[in-house]
Amino acid sequence: MTQSITSSAAQVIISITPIVGIVFGAVILFFYILWHHHEVKLQIKTGTFVSPKINVKAFSLLTGLLLTGVGATLSLVFAILGGLSYMLLGGLIPTVIGICLLVFYKIYPKIEETK
Repeated sequence: MTQSITSSAAQVIISITPIVGIVFGAVILFFYILWHHHEVKLQIKTGTFVSPKINVKAFSLLTGLLLTGVGATLSLVFAILGGLSYMLLGGLIPTVIGICLLVFYKIYPKIEETK
């Protein structure tokens, strides 16, 4: 039986790599948001800003289907692996959110009619 001993320098590099990746991602995200903010601010000053139109019904359908599918799959896998435990919540929470979004998609026209 052979043992593999990793050097301490390699362990440090392996542990720092995810931290550096997260920091770089956060810096890139920050500068993107800052750039977008300045762009919108200049569009408002010049009078060329157009408010984005969001189709709430299509968004709720898409996210509802995605969350229901992912949540049901996770629930099934966690139920098989761990039985009835708190681990099952990792799949049940997205499933319930997805079902709620699909219900919202179904009743949304009725909400618009009452306005």
